[in-house]
Amino acid sequence: MKNKITELFGIDYPLIQAGMIWCSGWELASAVSNAGGLGIIGSGSMYPKVLEEHVQKCKAATDKPFAVNLPMLYPDIDKHIETIIKYEVPIVFTSAGNPKTWTEHLKSHGITVVHVVSSVKFALKAQAAGVDAVVAEGFEAGGHNGRDETTTFCLIPMVKEQLEIPLIAAGGVGSGRGMLAAMNLGADAVQIGSRFVASHESSAHDNFKNVVMDAKEGDTLLTLKEVTPVRLVKNEFYQQLQEAYKNGASVEELKEILGRGRAKKGMFEGDLVEGELEIGQISGLIHEIKPAADIVTEILEEYRAALKEQSSDKYNF
Repeated sequence: MKNKITELFGIDYPLIQAGMIWCSGWELASAVSNAGGLGIIGSGSMYPKVLEEHVQKCKAATDKPFAVNLPMLYPDIDKHIETIIKYEVPIVFTSAGNPKTWTEHLKSHGITVVHVVSSVKFALKAQAAGVDAVVAEGFEAGGHNGRDETTTFCLIPMVKEQLEIPLIAAGGVGSGRGMLAAMNLGADAVQIGSRFVASHESSAHDNFKNVVMDAKEGDTLLTLKEVTPVRLVKNEFYQQLQEAYKNGASVEELKEILGRGRAKKGMFEGDLVEGELEIGQISGLIHEIKPAADIVTEILEEYRAALKEQSSDKYNF
């Protein structure tokens, strides 16, 4: 499966594991990279020394390319960038901020830069900033999301129509059929997050993995748009937020309810009551916790079967 993205990253398959806070450390990233995709370490939840440890362990566990996801709002971002350059991490995915800030600096050190966006407007700004590729993430995605609520099915072709650099689709993709659909819409690759949360190598707490596995349609909702949009499982903490909305809570009051460390409490420590449980709508199709390599194989096999079916008389009108 050779295309723009596999050549850009030096990987076998156009399948990328999202860099998720509290869920994607070196074990998951190296497992996905060893399986032929691109594994990503999610640095947004890591202190600088922790990221350095994860990068070192990832380099020891795989000789394949891997990446670091770098939220631009991270307070010690300069220290993360020092680590990335020091250990020659080949690829960086930036998110949640202005790609102009660090793209030129990273590329001057030979690093491939990808930026995550949720709209055509920001995709074009990322391209103008000199990034090598863009991840366009639809409303279905878990975690922090765009305010416009544009679905992946609509977003990908709209971005593709105007973008000149390679395009990666994210949000609501967790299967081979989903991968094929995204690529039919114009994507050169897919980035998958939620499916890899429910993997053996994910650093998510088992309690959270089980919630993901048991999730049904409608169990997640995008909320906190006034603070920072995030898709959450409807647990007790989520209900606290809804009650606050009913009572006309201000932005400051919402921030106070959110507090600090909610995501760590929920996804990493397994507090299903007070924790923030970030996951995508595709969780309704996740029914089993598997090794990451098996997930990659399963997605690729389903992709090939769906592609073969697409070429059959069933689609010949």
